[in-house]
Amino acid sequence: MGSLTGKVVLMVIPQNQFDEEELFETRKVLESTGARVVVLSRNGQEAVGMNKTRFQPQGTIIDWNKQGVSGKYDAVLLVGGKGAAKSMWDDPILPQILTDHCRAGKVVAAIGQSVAVLARASFLNQRAASGPGDERFLNELEAGSGYYSDEPVTSSDRIVTASGGVSAKEFAEAVSAAVLDETADG
Repeated sequence: MGSLTGKVVLMVIPQNQFDEEELFETRKVLESTGARVVVLSRNGQEAVGMNKTRFQPQGTIIDWNKQGVSGKYDAVLLVGGKGAAKSMWDDPILPQILTDHCRAGKVVAAIGQSVAVLARASFLNQRAASGPGDERFLNELEAGSGYYSDEPVTSSDRIVTASGGVSAKEFAEAVSAAVLDETADG
């Protein structure tokens, strides 16, 4: 895997009930390649994971552009967990951030339950997407005109999706590869 030194990745987590494996494993892999990772949530307050791990995000998503980043992030990643449906699926700011970055040719990605945010924001129209595979998620995917892939990770045109925590390492590697591809193209 190539170096992401000098690259900045934004990770957005649910306020509570985030999936620890999705957050910590993905972050670890990205940081090990040299990327700077900024983690934000809806209100920026201490978040509690599904396994009761406490984590302090660096700020709020409304202040995504005030984190010392010049221009756009190289990738925007959404972390899932049980809390994603409650605090992320209907968030009005996330689709704007994702669209802004996608239009700029940056990587947008989601893992686990947060993949539904991409479906709701029309990023998965006529695309295969990995995700958790439960009925609620599949309904969201279908409503967004996407279709389900049982692959642990799916990547196409700088959009990366993953099934959940068990695929976090592979997800982070796919995001890294997409960022490096963007660098080669740009």
